[in-house]
Amino acid sequence: MTTEPRIRIRVQLGDLPLFGPGKAALLGAIADAGSIAGAARNLGMSYRRAWLLVDSMNRNFTGPLVTASPGGRGVGGARVTELGRRVLAAYQAVEADAARAAGRSLTDLQTMIAADPGPSVAGEPE
Repeated sequence: MTTEPRIRIRVQLGDLPLFGPGKAALLGAIADAGSIAGAARNLGMSYRRAWLLVDSMNRNFTGPLVTASPGGRGVGGARVTELGRRVLAAYQAVEADAARAAGRSLTDLQTMIAADPGPSVAGEPE
């Protein structure tokens, strides 16, 4: 096996998914690209999907995580707000803490994983 197991954190409130690796990647990509469309393109997702994720993040926190300026290609843009940067930093800290805490257990688990595990089945519970 060439890769090591890793922890992926998803923050939920009851059954409501608030923040996870996809939204974290999108926030980082928006910060880098300066637009939702550019971030979506860089992540290989549709603009609609990216926009829906941004809308969800903006509705589920105490303020917007991303602000956007309308205008189309070359005119509009988006930026990650101070709150968005704080949420992303806090999420990354939780991920790092979880990885450190799970280190030995993941090492033990890795010894039990098949040498060539097959792909997951869509819809299969983790």
